[in-house]
Amino acid sequence: MKAVRIYQYGGPEVLRYEGDVPAPVIGADTVLIKSVATSVNPIDWKIRSGARQKDFPLELPAILGRDISGEVIAVGSEVRGFKPGDRVIALARATYADIVAVPGSLVTHLPDGVDQIDAAAIPLVSLTGDQLVREATKVVAGQTILVSGALGSVGRAAVHTAMKLGAKVIVGVRARQLGEAESLGASSAVALDDEDALARLEAVDGVADTVGGEIAAKLLRKVRAGGRFGYVSMLPEDAAGEAAVEVSRVFTRPDPSKLREFADDVRDGSFALPISRHMPLRDAAAAHELLERGGGGKIVLTM
Repeated sequence: MKAVRIYQYGGPEVLRYEGDVPAPVIGADTVLIKSVATSVNPIDWKIRSGARQKDFPLELPAILGRDISGEVIAVGSEVRGFKPGDRVIALARATYADIVAVPGSLVTHLPDGVDQIDAAAIPLVSLTGDQLVREATKVVAGQTILVSGALGSVGRAAVHTAMKLGAKVIVGVRARQLGEAESLGASSAVALDDEDALARLEAVDGVADTVGGEIAAKLLRKVRAGGRFGYVSMLPEDAAGEAAVEVSRVFTRPDPSKLREFADDVRDGSFALPISRHMPLRDAAAAHELLERGGGGKIVLTM
């Protein structure tokens, strides 16, 4: 099969496109998927560089990637509900490849009406945003919640979930993004790079943070006593000292039923993930360079 592997930690140049990688062997509880596309996530380059080696150790050579959209080509003897030809998506492992074996319990059908290539952008960021709001920030109806980095992919998913839960949502973005932020349909927006705007921000019931760093530390101080602060990225060492606020980090786990719900919302037009570009799998190194440089939208790798 065709795949992108790394043989050592390092920069984007360690990503090696190969056309003769052994295909995964199907197990009794797995679904073998012919991939149409995967996508690139920040965790990919952090693992590749070795920055997250402690949290996500690799057995080299390794295939990176978490998202897959494709077509079932075979199912294990214990798998029910899937058959060859089904369009599916999943949050999986080793998805920088054109054939991926995924536990059947992690796979969900892709609804008609959703572009199969663009669907590869959905799994990791959507589930991360959803779990950030539901499980780390523990949002309930009627609360006032601030989502930082709201125009990022995880931020958009977090805003979507918080609004579905009935929260009053304040979106935190850069000052130059305030106009664009109106498209999210939130109650209001605040410029996180405007000190005066932050000073005027009243206390909130919770923050779902996707930014990290010093911005996260400032927002933590805006959570009322007894409120909750959920986050994805690392916090400054001195940021967790707000004893009156519950601080929780999200570690994304697969949830195929919730993933299907996001796919349905994409189909229905109530949720969207901007995709900045499509690139062939062989250009994964260039995609990593672009991602590390920063910019809007997801990068989808096509097979």
